[in-house]
Amino acid sequence: MTAWLKKSVSIALFAAAALIAATALSGSFYLDNPASAQTSGKVPGQTLGATSDSELWRAIRKGKQGNVSIQDKKAGVMIQSEGESWRSIRNGPLATYGAWAVIGVIALLALFFTFRGRIRVDAGLSGQTVERFNATERFAHWLVANSFIVLALTGLNLLYGRYVLKSFLGPEIFSTLTQLGKYAHNYVAFAFILGLVMILVLWIKDNIPNKQDLTWLAKGGGLFTSGSHPPAKRFNAGQKIVFWLVVLGGFSISLSGIALLFPFKIEMFAGTFAILNIFGFGLPTELTPMQEMQYSQIWHSIVAFGLIVLIIAHIYIATIGMEGAYDAMGTGQVDRNWAKEHHRLWVEREEPPGAPGDD
Repeated sequence: MTAWLKKSVSIALFAAAALIAATALSGSFYLDNPASAQTSGKVPGQTLGATSDSELWRAIRKGKQGNVSIQDKKAGVMIQSEGESWRSIRNGPLATYGAWAVIGVIALLALFFTFRGRIRVDAGLSGQTVERFNATERFAHWLVANSFIVLALTGLNLLYGRYVLKSFLGPEIFSTLTQLGKYAHNYVAFAFILGLVMILVLWIKDNIPNKQDLTWLAKGGGLFTSGSHPPAKRFNAGQKIVFWLVVLGGFSISLSGIALLFPFKIEMFAGTFAILNIFGFGLPTELTPMQEMQYSQIWHSIVAFGLIVLIIAHIYIATIGMEGAYDAMGTGQVDRNWAKEHHRLWVEREEPPGAPGDD
């Protein structure tokens, strides 16, 4: 009996040792091969578990639209890759070339002034004046001008302020100033739009191109040669170019500004690109709402820089660049000799030969 018991215990111990050894070996294998522990990457429920699915992440990186239960369906895009491109353009070439454009036009005007000096009235000021613009016209002009200055300064602050002003003003003052500037930019924009409508209605009839404009352009408007005064009506070719660039550029920047002011409500670039594609541009026409916003912001900035450069040149010629020019919008009255030299055809129409004051 005792021998049998000993034999049974020995067999049980041997079996237990074999089982422990097998378990240990099996565990070592699975520890060395963690993927095998999950049955080649699979876990219950047929989910991906800890494994990577390159196709899935490639689709997400490309902005694949998923399904979400909330009202804002844009949240279904986990990664909006175009945002990286937008940021690179905004903080890269847009900011760089924009700054060079502004600095460049100021440098060119300074160089022009150095060699040409102030354009004087060759016949001298007569002391007699003619009305160039009435009160309504001057109001419209200054409404556009003053609102544009506010929009330009507050817009430039959004792009460059953190690099230029923040270190001088400190973060708190700069933050407050920028916030106030944002509100001013949003609301002053409507005054700018109103002014654009006014100058379009008031002056469109005088800004239709005519054959005298070709002569004026061929002679450079007399800007580069003393004593050269090509004939012009109420507005010369240069002023007409400024007028149409301000009106068309102004309305374009207003549309993109409204799209930014009311995000995801206006989608205009897909339709615009479709029209341009007729001429072989090959632009994308299937744009997400976020892409529409990004295009609006880039276009808004590009047009803004173009208008800033244009207005700087306009301010120059209307102030220090030409004698007697500022009076047109300052008082509305210009010297008669100035008017005859720069807008002779207009003066002849307003004051026929033989009128009082005619030489």
